[in-house]
Formats: sequence, structure tokens, C-alpha cells
Amino acid sequence: MPARRLMLLDTAALYFRAFHGMPETVTAPDGTPVNAVRGLLDIIGRLVGEFDPAGLVACWDDAWRPRWRVELVPTYKAHRVAEEGDATHPDREVVPEALTTQIPVIREVLEALGVAVVGAADHEADDVIGTLASTASTPVDVVTSDRDLFQVVDDERDVRVISTARGMRDLELVTEAVVRAKYGVAPERYAEFATLRGDPSDGLPGVAGIGEKTAAALLARFGDLDGVLAAAHESGSGIPAGQAAKLRAGDEYARRALPAVRVVRDLPLAPFDPALRLTEERRAAAAAQAERGGLGGSLDRALAALGRS
Repeated sequence: MPARRLMLLDTAALYFRAFHGMPETVTAPDGTPVNAVRGLLDIIGRLVGEFDPAGLVACWDDAWRPRWRVELVPTYKAHRVAEEGDATHPDREVVPEALTTQIPVIREVLEALGVAVVGAADHEADDVIGTLASTASTPVDVVTSDRDLFQVVDDERDVRVISTARGMRDLELVTEAVVRAKYGVAPERYAEFATLRGDPSDGLPGVAGIGEKTAAALLARFGDLDGVLAAAHESGSGIPAGQAAKLRAGDEYARRALPAVRVVRDLPLAPFDPALRLTEERRAAAAAQAERGGLGGSLDRALAALGRS
């Protein structure tokens, strides 16, 4: 019988999807919006019911824009910084107010259900996922819409991504073969590929003039980013002159950006228990949350799924 899997949630990606997928007219009895809360509970109920994980971790952004990444790439997520940032929160993210008020409630509900919520100071959920995926003793499912996490896919260790990019009705299981078919690189080269290509959604410009196909071809030919950049400085490497010039111009950027693009895999995380144990005490706490927040059927479905695991 196959080993049951550890499921790691890219929590912010999922609650943003939930918020935009359900109308703000979904409110608590006091009139405050709970569309993201209910939508996330529906997502969890669907995932747990379908994949029956042995454990569940809501990986959390303790820092959505870590300072060390900004020091490496000053443009990192800069387009998402609120103009009215203050001295306490100079890098406050642009988030709809109707969602901002729900984020503490989401955390409270997850904790009431006994779902482990795990973050790390000055790091993103991606880094928590990278660490847990790299150190888990069981197979791992990473649930995200973020293709940057394709770099943790590992067939040998049975780590795959359940991609929600096409929506919850069209989940995609991403293995090494899928990454290679989509991008022409192995998952272990994905961070280098993304460094060369860039990612405007994260404020990563990439190496000017180097697109996806070129990045993949260069990595296939020269092995890794160091090999590509070294070849760009060698007259007999076979890289076309114009392409080599672009790589030389982007050399410093690429070397600085790669550590920012790579997920961290060795965070010293505090101990936690990912096991799903829906005790009567937790059911009561969840019921109280449901009554206060008007979470209704969404919480009922999540409870039903969690109770079967």
C-alpha cells in the first residue's frame, strides 16, 4: 500500500485565490467579509477529501518580502509595496482591506482545526515548503499556484506539486516529467532557468534578451548557470555573439538573483505536529468559530474531510 503523503499548503496563494473566487457579499453575522475564510476551508475540504494526506501544514509568510532577498534584488516584489508604508511596516503589501481583515481569522480557524501553521522569521512560505519538502521522511504534496515551487519537485524523494494555477476544478499533478515537458529543464535547474528568464510578477527582470527557450537551451548545453555564464565569456563557446553579450551584461544580476530565486531548504523550524487529529475539543473550538464567523457549510465540509483522515 502506498505511503500516505504530507501535504504542504502555500497558504497565502490559496487564500488569495479563495478571496478572488468568492464574492465579498459572503459575510459573517456582523457584516464583515469571510469569503476568503470560507473559500480556503472549501479548498482544504476538497484537497483533504481527494488526496487523504497523513499530515497537513499551512505554510505561512512570516515575511512576504524578506529583507535579504531585497538586498540581493532591490526590485523584488517592489511593485507590490503599498505607497503609504510607514516606519513600522515600510514594505506593507498591497492587499485589499476586505482580505487583510480576514487573515488573522484564517489563522485562528486553522489552529482551531488543529492544522499546523508554520512560518519562519524573515522568510516566505516558499522557504518553509522548501525546507519541509527537503527533509520529510514521507512523500510530499505541495499545493500552490506558484511555478517557482516547481524547483522542489523530486521524483526520487516522491515530492510533487499539486498546481492550482488552472483552478480547483482542474488540478494538475506536477512531476519531473511535467516540468521537463513544460520548460525543457529538470526541477533542480528550475531556479537557474527562472533567474535567466525573469518573473515580472515577483519583480525579477531576468537577463535582458534571454527568454524561456533560450534559457532552457543554454542550461541543457552548459549544465548550470555557472556554466552558462562562463561560456558567455569564452570566445570559442559557440554562443552567438549577441546572446553572449547579453549574458555578460547580465552576469552580475544573475549571480546575485539566483540565491533570491532559490527556496531555502535548511530553515531551523520550531517543532510541530502535522498529524490530523480532530479531537472533540477542536470540534468545539471550530464550532464556536463557525458561529461567530458564519462559516456554515464551508467549515462543515472541512470538518468532514479532516475527520476522515
